[in-house]
Amino acid sequence: MICITVLSILAAGFAYSMKVETRLARNAKAEADFYPLAQSAVDYCKAVLVASAACPEEPFDAETQVWAGGNLSSCSNSVLDFVQRTVDLGYGRFTWKMVDLERYANINTADPALLEQAMRLVGVDDGDSGGIVAAILDWIDPDQVPHVNGTESDYYESLTPPYRAKDGWIDDLSELLLIRGITPEMYGLESAPPPPPPELRDQIGFAAPPVQRATLRQLFTPLSSGLINLNTASAEVLQLVPFIDENVAQQIIQCRSGQNLGFPTPFRNPGEGLLCAGLNQAVVGMIQNRFTVRSTTFRVEIDAEIDGIHRQYYAVLRRNSPRDVQVLTFYWKLNKPAANAGAY
Repeated sequence: MICITVLSILAAGFAYSMKVETRLARNAKAEADFYPLAQSAVDYCKAVLVASAACPEEPFDAETQVWAGGNLSSCSNSVLDFVQRTVDLGYGRFTWKMVDLERYANINTADPALLEQAMRLVGVDDGDSGGIVAAILDWIDPDQVPHVNGTESDYYESLTPPYRAKDGWIDDLSELLLIRGITPEMYGLESAPPPPPPELRDQIGFAAPPVQRATLRQLFTPLSSGLINLNTASAEVLQLVPFIDENVAQQIIQCRSGQNLGFPTPFRNPGEGLLCAGLNQAVVGMIQNRFTVRSTTFRVEIDAEIDGIHRQYYAVLRRNSPRDVQVLTFYWKLNKPAANAGAY
């Protein structure tokens, strides 16, 4: 019995070892195939953007369109009728998702007024916001002269471990976590408790806006044209622009979603959306150059699958013209980002 037991244990160990070896061999084989599969997915997304830009009926980019996962497009372009979210390709398959980065404000081109409003939206006290805004501007600008209440390398070099201020444009939004005064909660690594419903604020003493209505990763991106797309931006991003408060932002969203008509009506130019929200012509003339209805920068998320093995790839595409789509970045990560992750 002892011999039989020992032999059984050895056989089980050998079987497990063979299973591991088989799995490793299969992973090694799939490794060589993942990259071209993901490249094919990026090319597929580029073709979708080209077809969307060639649609004469829709001179705008909106969430109703095929590239964004919508199905309410009025485009007569027959190519878009055959677009699939999951594509079987030879030895594997890929699933793709695209979002435009013009739905966010560009952190590298943000002015002090826009950054001050961002601090209010993320719940920073007015007394602290000035120093944080100055620190962000000092991190981005190329000189080593601090703004009033700002921070250059002398402060960061006193930390453990020490590092220097970048003095250049932000490449990845997570760089904000290196800047003095910015906390993980402000950035969006931890969720804040939800604010009370608007109808209850007065009853429980909330005369002011909610403590934290957004996070920095929900407001900003380091890659975009610098304009904000009125057809895709959230109410919080819209409020970064002067003269647009919570009511005006909600009216813009109501206009583009077609709540009065029963079907979405994306804006064909920024002035149309701002006037629909009730702003007067003078104000529209002052701020419409901050907006667009055409996005140029898109983040692509790809789930590539070969033989049951998955890998996540990411790319950023820039549509320079209806026929020219450029790949700005292309990389893979071991894990998917959090569900509430914001901009690249």
